Amino acid sequence: MIKAEHLIYRYEPKDAPVLEGVSLEIPEGQYVAVIGPNGCGKTTLVKHFNALLVPQQGEVLVDGLDTKDPGAHREIRRRVGMVFQNPDNQIVGMSVEEDVAFGPGNLGLAPAEIRGRVGVALETVGMLRFAKRAPHSLSGGEKRLVAIAGVLAMRPAYVVLDEPTSYLDPAGRERVLNVLWELRQEGISVIHVTHSMDEIVDADRVVVMSGGKIIRDGAPREVFREADVLRAVGLSTPQVTELMGRLRAQGCGVRPDVLSVEEAFREITALLGSGTGGGR
Repeated sequence: MIKAEHLIYRYEPKDAPVLEGVSLEIPEGQYVAVIGPNGCGKTTLVKHFNALLVPQQGEVLVDGLDTKDPGAHREIRRRVGMVFQNPDNQIVGMSVEEDVAFGPGNLGLAPAEIRGRVGVALETVGMLRFAKRAPHSLSGGEKRLVAIAGVLAMRPAYVVLDEPTSYLDPAGRERVLNVLWELRQEGISVIHVTHSMDEIVDADRVVVMSGGKIIRDGAPREVFREADVLRAVGLSTPQVTELMGRLRAQGCGVRPDVLSVEEAFREITALLGSGTGGGR
């Protein structure tokens, strides 16, 4: 697992902590969403998971490896792959296949092994037909998929994604989310930083951050039913949860923890059939 204990981090010595005593455990195979307002410390936290940042106080362990140990960084970064918000910041190859090969190449693998990993990774994200293309000729969504493929070629146990669907059109967003679902099915831990509540209703856990601290950590139904807590820190709830909240405010007897359109349909159908909608 990834384990953070009493993690404190400042970017400047005189600044207030960006992370203030954060403790968190993420087991292998879990899909964890990290949400919170801008500046709450989400990106700073996940950068500690693959030793891009190291704790100033406290500790972060990745499968028992201490991120403060420079000698462990190579293995930690093999186990924890990171996809940044801007894929241009991590694409280095002149072609898609060259870029995806960069990571496994740095592991010192044999050329045949590298080619095999590149093919599997590109197939996984649906980008194999773009193998010879120059990355700069791709769309934003396609670049995100190439960045994910580059991480997958390292065969990580954990994949951290920082706002992977931001600025994408609906088609690009759907492609990226489908890949995240596939990673989850393969038993890879997914740590998904996002502002989109509707993307994470199927997560195993939702971690809510505010002011450098974790203020909620639980299953989506548990977290999103506390709409007042989320609104207080500038967050929303999934659209169907918001709809159910408005219906309840009008006196309708619907559940407060509805997360999907299908659930909302059943709730409203049952309400109309009972004739006890109440309100207006």
